[in-house]
Amino acid sequence: MTATALFETRHLVARLRFRQLQLLVELGKGGSLRKASLIFNLTQPALSKALSAVEEAFGFPLFLRGARGLTPTPRGEIAIRGAVVLLAELAHMGAEVSADPAATVVRVGAPPFLAQTYLPEVLTSLLQKNVHVRAQLEEGKVPHLLQLLLEGRLDALITSYSTELPETANPALHYEKLFNFECVVIAPPNHPLLSARRVSWQQLAEESWVMPAHSSMVRRMLEEVFRREGVFMPIPVIESTSPVTNLKLVAAGAGLSAVPATIARSSLALGAVKQVRAYPAIPSSPVALVYRFTYENPRVVLLRHALGLTN
Repeated sequence: MTATALFETRHLVARLRFRQLQLLVELGKGGSLRKASLIFNLTQPALSKALSAVEEAFGFPLFLRGARGLTPTPRGEIAIRGAVVLLAELAHMGAEVSADPAATVVRVGAPPFLAQTYLPEVLTSLLQKNVHVRAQLEEGKVPHLLQLLLEGRLDALITSYSTELPETANPALHYEKLFNFECVVIAPPNHPLLSARRVSWQQLAEESWVMPAHSSMVRRMLEEVFRREGVFMPIPVIESTSPVTNLKLVAAGAGLSAVPATIARSSLALGAVKQVRAYPAIPSSPVALVYRFTYENPRVVLLRHALGLTN
C-alpha cells in the first residue's frame, strides 16, 4: 500500500462510521431522504447533514439532488457497493465471534451440479484440516450467487464459466481454473439411437428432449452445439432446473437429455440410462474458483488450500 493510499485510508477510518455506511446503502435503495428518515427514525435535515459529512469525508459528491430525490453519481455507486460489502463483512465477523464455540465460517456458493458432486469432498477436506472452521454452502443459480459474492455475503463461488477472459466483465473478481467439466447426452436404456456408433445433432434434434433451464450452463452449451452444427434447437417436452431430476426423467423414458458427466456416472454404471454417442461431443467447460480480488480474505485462503491451490 502506497503512502498516499495509507493516508487516505486513515482519513476515511477516522471520519466514517458504520451507521453512515448504512445511510449510503439505504439512500442507494430508496433514493430519498424521506424514506431513509423512516428507517433511521431521524429527521430529513439530520440525515442531509449526515450525508454531507460522508461526502466531505470522501471529498466528492456521492449523490445528485433533484426534484425526484437522490441519484448516485458514479463515485456514489462505487461507495454504495463498498458499503454493502463492508456491512456484510461486519455482520459475518460478528456472527463468527459470537458463536459458541467461536469459529471461522467459510461461505461457498455453487450451482447444484457442483454442490452435489464436487463440493462434498472439498468441504470435508477443509474441515478436517482446520478444527475451528465451519462451512456454509449456498446452492443456487449462478447470477444470484454472483450477486451474493459481490455483496460480500459469500466468500467464494465455484462454478463453470466462459473462457473469454471473465475478469474483463468485473475486474473486482478473480478466477482460478480448477478443472474442465464434461456433459454427456443420455437416453433411456432401450432407446434405438444407442445402437448407432455415431449420432449427428440433426438426428438428436428429431428426438424428444428433457432440457435444463434456460439460465443453466448446460442449456447454453447445448444451444451452442446445436447452433454450430446448423440445427434448430428442439422444443423440449419437459424443462427442469435440476440435472438429477432430468436424469431420473430420462431413466423413466421421457426423452433424451444432457447432464454433467459427474452426475450421470453412477446411473450409467447401473444401466439406468445409457450414453448416446453424439458427434461431435459437447465441448467441455472450465470450472473455476471465483472470489473478490480487492483484499486477501483469510477464508478464501483456507478454501484455496482445501482445493490444492497453494501458490
